Amino acid sequence: MAAPVTSGNFSAWDYVVFAAILLISAVVGIYHAVMGRGRESPEDFLLGSRQMSSMPVALSLTASFMSAVTLLGASYDTYHFGAVNIYFAISYMFVVILSAEVFLPIFYRLGVTSSYEYLELRFNRWIRLCGTILFMTQTILYTGIVIYAPALALNQVTNFNLWGSIISTGVVCTFYCTLGGLKAVVWTDVFQIVIMIIGLVAIIVQAIILKGSISNVLNTADHGGRLNFWNFDPNPFHRHTFWTIVIGGTFTWTGIYGVNQAQVQRYISCKTRTQAKAALYLNLVGLWIILACTVLSGLAMYSLYHDCDPWTSGKVKAPDQLMPYMVLDILGGYPGLPGLFVACAYSGTLSTVSSSINALAAVTVEDLIKPYFTTLSEKKLAWISGAMSLLFGAVCIGMAGLASLMGSLLQAALSIFGIIGGPILGLFTLGILFPWANCIGGIVGLLTGFVFALWIGIGALIQPPPSEVTVPLNLSIAGCNVSQSRNETSWATTILLTTLTNTSSKGRAEAVKSLYSLSYLYLSTFAILIVIIVGLIVSLLTGGRKSQVDTDLLLNWTDLMCYCPMSSSGDGIEVIESVPCRERVTGNNNPAFSHMELDCSENRKI
Repeated sequence: MAAPVTSGNFSAWDYVVFAAILLISAVVGIYHAVMGRGRESPEDFLLGSRQMSSMPVALSLTASFMSAVTLLGASYDTYHFGAVNIYFAISYMFVVILSAEVFLPIFYRLGVTSSYEYLELRFNRWIRLCGTILFMTQTILYTGIVIYAPALALNQVTNFNLWGSIISTGVVCTFYCTLGGLKAVVWTDVFQIVIMIIGLVAIIVQAIILKGSISNVLNTADHGGRLNFWNFDPNPFHRHTFWTIVIGGTFTWTGIYGVNQAQVQRYISCKTRTQAKAALYLNLVGLWIILACTVLSGLAMYSLYHDCDPWTSGKVKAPDQLMPYMVLDILGGYPGLPGLFVACAYSGTLSTVSSSINALAAVTVEDLIKPYFTTLSEKKLAWISGAMSLLFGAVCIGMAGLASLMGSLLQAALSIFGIIGGPILGLFTLGILFPWANCIGGIVGLLTGFVFALWIGIGALIQPPPSEVTVPLNLSIAGCNVSQSRNETSWATTILLTTLTNTSSKGRAEAVKSLYSLSYLYLSTFAILIVIIVGLIVSLLTGGRKSQVDTDLLLNWTDLMCYCPMSSSGDGIEVIESVPCRERVTGNNNPAFSHMELDCSENRKI
């Protein structure tokens, strides 16, 4: 392999490429700000006037799902734990089906702007407030890490200025979110997903050229045990198996695609429900392409370093730096290509951060301002939406600064993303599928599921699972040409995996099959089940069977079709395409829940 790569190998062309990506993203924001003049309402700013088409929304969904944390972490995950995570392709399929057929029809029919409006319509305002606060906490913490962690990894390998990249990323995202709203976010995502795929393909192609053929890459990976596709062990404590990925991965990511505001806000911005469903299914193709690229790049990385692991040999300080290290190693001789990779990583960051800022602005306006300041005009609310984007952009940059001081607590902050998502998904599922669930059951179930997930999540951080359940594969330094001290850093210090990073730690004598060793993918699964089971039991004990719920708030058979009956006449039913029904139950004005008391009256009809 090539000589060890030192920091500072970034050329002027690399900086030009990176700067161009930021500039184009900013120009998109200016363009939509100019084109959007005269259409000043929260719906225009936050939902693109509900006139978006399926293709750009599909690409935006994919881009915001794949952050730089994923791009850097998923490749390393394949490198160290094998290609078994290719089974995420199956879980992504189930996630999209559930989101399109269960959750999308409800949100689209109600015409909500914030997905958490549903919680007030179905339960009460207190539960809506709980959901909103949990989402905001989760999103701010995660977004700060999404900004900081990739910048740190790239800085330590390429000497790319750490705070310059953090501030420029935050400022550019805030700039085009504040000026252009959702339309700017969606169209910059389209540009950024293209850059991400080009960057990953360039790395894979160059690695294949160096190895001679793709068969050589796969043969080396096979000899190293990386093609571990046949792992069907049902043990829920093993980190990645077919079952943990397909079952646990489906529940984990449905919490993001099905009810998370950042994703819901995109597909309900489509012109029709049919286009919204099409956007989700088209996005599935994008997810498969990104997954294939990250798995192939991880296998390519192993084929290059199978006998001289850069992390174990001390050439890099942390596993998440392996990807940028490989880029400089194999593409350093091509001016501009390392810059393309940095642009690829930062495109992932920009897409995720812009999605978060726009979603935070939406839930703040819809859930925290409009219900309590009913006299505000549409124009003022539009200005407030822009101001909220500016505010949350600054907050996320500040969170990135705080992340730099958190050290090992970064992984704890990443854990919150999974800990909160499961209980919230359980609450939405409880409301949508079970008509006898009431507000008491909802709040008790949510709190019980959240406490369970928080307990297990914190326990797994304090006592990380041993290697018997994480099953890391062997890394060798037998072929290294230089003598360097071996890196003995605990795997628990890895901070760049998208969700919980459950890795081994030295010097422990703990039981393998403890709750803390539960696969991180099952954390959301168990939290969801607890919310539903506890919620149903409490609801039945508090008279839930007597409650009457508007059918618009429940999943109906007609929701499983792209076209559904919307009106009737004496001769039959006229079938027209579904659109948001603002004249029926909506999330903007619901007199039944216009108070702050915890009203759990069971016999009223919404």
